[in-house]
Amino acid sequence: MSTVDLARTQFAATTLFHFLFVPITIGTAWLTAIMQTAWRRTGNEEWLRLTRFFGKLLLINVALGVATGLVQEFQFGMNWAVYSRFVGDVFGAPLAIEGLAAFFLESTFLGIWIFGWNRLNPKLHLATIYLAALGATLSAVFILAANSWMQHPTGYSINPDTGRAQLDNIGAVLTNPVFIWALAHTLLAAFVAASSILLGIACWNLRKGRHTEIFRKAAVLGLVVLFPATGLSLMTGARLAVTITELQPMKTASMEALWDTEAPASFSLIKIGGNQVDDQKPAFEIEIPHLLSILATNSWDGQVQGINQLQQQESEQYGPGNYIPVIPFAYWGLRLMAYVGTWMLVMSGIGLFLLWRRKLESARWFHRLAVWSIAGPFLINIGGWVLAETGRQPWIVWGLQQTADASSPSVSTTQVVITLVGFVVLYGALAAVDGWLMFKYGRKELEEVPADWEADDSDDSHPTKIPALSY
Repeated sequence: MSTVDLARTQFAATTLFHFLFVPITIGTAWLTAIMQTAWRRTGNEEWLRLTRFFGKLLLINVALGVATGLVQEFQFGMNWAVYSRFVGDVFGAPLAIEGLAAFFLESTFLGIWIFGWNRLNPKLHLATIYLAALGATLSAVFILAANSWMQHPTGYSINPDTGRAQLDNIGAVLTNPVFIWALAHTLLAAFVAASSILLGIACWNLRKGRHTEIFRKAAVLGLVVLFPATGLSLMTGARLAVTITELQPMKTASMEALWDTEAPASFSLIKIGGNQVDDQKPAFEIEIPHLLSILATNSWDGQVQGINQLQQQESEQYGPGNYIPVIPFAYWGLRLMAYVGTWMLVMSGIGLFLLWRRKLESARWFHRLAVWSIAGPFLINIGGWVLAETGRQPWIVWGLQQTADASSPSVSTTQVVITLVGFVVLYGALAAVDGWLMFKYGRKELEEVPADWEADDSDDSHPTKIPALSY
């Protein structure tokens, strides 16, 4: 592997690991706010116990997310200095806003929420968790704005004196069609991730017969959020595919391993072979006629361009070279995301049916299913990001700069190997710590409401006497 390949592997490994915490943090923050709101509106202490229970799981993932996210900023300057120099005047703006505004909003008010249980006015304390959730969401907004600009550069010009991209219109960056649909898709995926964890933990406790009435509430909330969030996530993903087909047709062709232009185009449920330039005919495939045309063009007979034709077009437009991504990554990344997403929709639909039939508490087989399905959103997010990033290759910024030209010339192969191994070892340890903490606190008993807490807190001048969250 070349130095560039190793640097890409390092960035992929650290980014994928970090991104696993992002949707959990966003979704869990909003669900925790909903549970605390339910407590404030009803006075039912069961919602308070659930708030504090899942609040601890939120804090675990925030801590790990922050620790792993800091590494990303350093890699831009260390491994990708040429890229940073070229696009820093554009790419740096949303990243700076994310760091200086969104992250500090999230971290500040999350800290106030943690330590404000026995110090703040209850309504003000409730507002802090909403502000923390808003900060987490805004972090995703600006990160996705930067990433979407790499997918479809807009609102910029090339400075003739420096040869660097410079930002001319921040509004164009924030109305980028890739950004709009990617943001909707990502935020919905965050609710899918958080609600599946909520449902899985609740079902584990229901199966064990622990606090049945309390965890039934959590399971209901998880199902009510999971089913529509999954359905809408699949719909926005399909709409994003139409935008990608218009702006990055090579990515669409790669995710189907479609070598020659077709109209109408079929979607393969599975394809064995046929994913290499010298092996374009699959040995086995199962196709659904017209489905790719529908997904890619919103048309029954829509034309989808093939890889061979697009390779010729891009060679004429950008010069000789190989403009074909690694097809298996794009192909299976899409299917991992789509198939597991469909399973989450079916599973949550079954759960709602059991809830309607009043059999949710007794359906032990469904409890096991919900627990194992916690892994689903992690697989969805991995598949989605693998598709988004590998399908863009060989471009690091679509049409402007190739990945091979973006790495730091002063960084040696040995240095990248050493840091890659170091990150793999470190992140492996962090993954073990996170898994142990989630397993430990996901199985803990619910905290009892302190005896000196008065259920009637209508007099908001007196703070509730509840200790701060602690491990």
